[in-house]
Amino acid sequence: MNRNYILFILLLGFTSVDAQIHEIGVFLGGSNYIGDVGPTTYIAPDEFSFGLLYKWNKSPRHSWRISYNQAKITSSDLNSNSPGRTQRGFNFENNLKEVSLGLEFNFFDFNLHEAVPKITPYVYSGLSYFAYDELFYIAGEQKIDFRSGTLAIPMTLGMKATLIDHLILGVEVGARYTMTDNLDGSNPKNKILAPLKFGDINSNDWFVFSGITLTYTFGNQPCYCIHK
Repeated sequence: MNRNYILFILLLGFTSVDAQIHEIGVFLGGSNYIGDVGPTTYIAPDEFSFGLLYKWNKSPRHSWRISYNQAKITSSDLNSNSPGRTQRGFNFENNLKEVSLGLEFNFFDFNLHEAVPKITPYVYSGLSYFAYDELFYIAGEQKIDFRSGTLAIPMTLGMKATLIDHLILGVEVGARYTMTDNLDGSNPKNKILAPLKFGDINSNDWFVFSGITLTYTFGNQPCYCIHK
């Protein structure tokens, strides 16, 4: 991973302030996968996903964010527009459990202690770690080799707005570029299974969470004053 990218995230997040405000809430939505099995539609939630999230607001423009998400991803070659995939006829499912930490940046000031309603688009990125099943195929049937885990880079775009006091509603789509090419069983790590590889083994898999967030705010009123 690019060291300058990580350094930028850390330096931006550690800007000094006098106080903070906190958010805790839930994520509800859907998940989909992009890889070597099935269609390659980027945003096509077809399985339920849910999670918990916490934000530590450092200024009206940026927050530290940590989240836990859980989802199942599935895909089938029979739903693909590629004749080769349709003829192959593979399908799979995998269960993901993810922890993500990073920085959320608001395009507009989002001061939660002003009386007027607030709305802003935002982006989020950082680093994720997730657990998944290592898969492979025997005679076209999915098999589980072992449970594994790896890193991913989250890239999220969303829109959020204040509701009644202390409640914030958001809508977001978050893609994860993973450090594995075997969410679908196309590139098993086990060397004994190397002859069973298929697809583009030089391109890693993606998964996407799409849904809504609802958070409750609490804590001291922040003084967004940067020390000199």
